[in-house]
Amino acid sequence: MAVSIPNPIKELFRQDKIALGMNVRLARSGDIAGIAKSTGHDFIFIDCQHSLYNVETIGHIAMAANGIGVAPLARVSSCDDQQTQVLLDNGVMGIVFPDVNNAEQARRAVRRSKYPPVGTRSVGGGYPILNYRPTPVPDVVAALQDNTLVVCMIETQEGLDNVEAICAVEGVDVVHVGSNDLLTAMGKPGSFGSAQHIAALEKVIAACKKYGKVPGVGGDRDLARQVEFIRKGMRFITTNSEIAFILAEGSRVTGELRTALG
Repeated sequence: MAVSIPNPIKELFRQDKIALGMNVRLARSGDIAGIAKSTGHDFIFIDCQHSLYNVETIGHIAMAANGIGVAPLARVSSCDDQQTQVLLDNGVMGIVFPDVNNAEQARRAVRRSKYPPVGTRSVGGGYPILNYRPTPVPDVVAALQDNTLVVCMIETQEGLDNVEAICAVEGVDVVHVGSNDLLTAMGKPGSFGSAQHIAALEKVIAACKKYGKVPGVGGDRDLARQVEFIRKGMRFITTNSEIAFILAEGSRVTGELRTALG
């Protein structure tokens, strides 16, 4: 019987539905996957670029997410990050590559994520995502090849200028705008919702539509603008981080208590 390892995000994309993700930078337990699910998120975006995670912790979080139908993604340091292989071998369903500036970098991202003939990923064995059960190599390679999501981030003017060439690369699934870094690179840090920001998003959406990729956006946490981005065509959205959610609710509760107490 053929092996099937469905990726919840890819299933949503096939139905033209929105995938909502929680950025994870602080939590060190698989419980964060359950919290993500309980709060209506479809995936977790484990940030290895800006946090102090080790691969073992990421693996534990990823396997907890897999068990409850939340897709675990990991953002690595670059398209040349050598940890890509071990993360995918240990439960991560997709890799987010930051700062992709041209088609060659997008191709390097795909090569690290995919088995031959598409890429150069090495075949391991005893995969935890299969509960270590013995599985014929052809079956497991086909299942993981289909399961793995490749996300390329647009975070510079160069990346934005080359977005059509990046979208044209076979094996790229999502082209995701990192709004904070892109606006900073454009000399407009924090100018969310500005004319330049909207024009950049629309350019990415148009390129994705032309080449059959899924457009995504993160960094801008304003709910009204997130709704507008979705209406424009965005399908892969990072809502906010677990740190921000904790701070927001904690601040709300203590603020209301202090106000009530005068």
